[in-house]
Amino acid sequence: MTDKIPARQRLLNAAAELFYRDGVGATGIDAITAHAGVAKMSLYNNFASKADLVHAYIEGRRREWHELLAERLKMALTPKERVLAVFDSYTDHAAFAYEWGFRGCGLLNAAAELPIGDLGRASVAAQKDEVEELFKKHLHKMRPADTATDETAEHLSFLLEGAMSRAGLDGHDGRLKTARKIAVSMLDQLESQSK
Repeated sequence: MTDKIPARQRLLNAAAELFYRDGVGATGIDAITAHAGVAKMSLYNNFASKADLVHAYIEGRRREWHELLAERLKMALTPKERVLAVFDSYTDHAAFAYEWGFRGCGLLNAAAELPIGDLGRASVAAQKDEVEELFKKHLHKMRPADTATDETAEHLSFLLEGAMSRAGLDGHDGRLKTARKIAVSMLDQLESQSK
């Protein structure tokens, strides 16, 4: 069955599991090719280097999250629901990693191992900025005249990312669910102030 999966995808699948479970630095090329069931040459036929594979892994994680977010946003009818959809998309994304031993945000974990200036770190930073911009966008729709919405968006971003970090230490999504409850409380307060 795995023979029908192209070597590139098998390598990406193996890298996704091993990079998340064991870490980028601790995972060597030999482990990836063995886990993928391909020859080492297949890796170099598909990726210029391990760094190229790491970047492909990070971009794959971002795409997964975007897909989950898009599904959540389809069901969100109000700006408040759209803010909460971002929180829910993180919980959904966390669920992808349970079979590998949940360790928190795979993007942040990878970025922590990469040197300053690495393309992968920039990609992770862009995703975190995107989350904050989403919060700003939806908060501005909730309270168009409120000048503090940017600050609130930053607080929500810190709340979400902090919860994800703690969830990684705990090994489950309980902190993400608590963070969502805190976000609901913050949003309820904003709504009541605008009435």
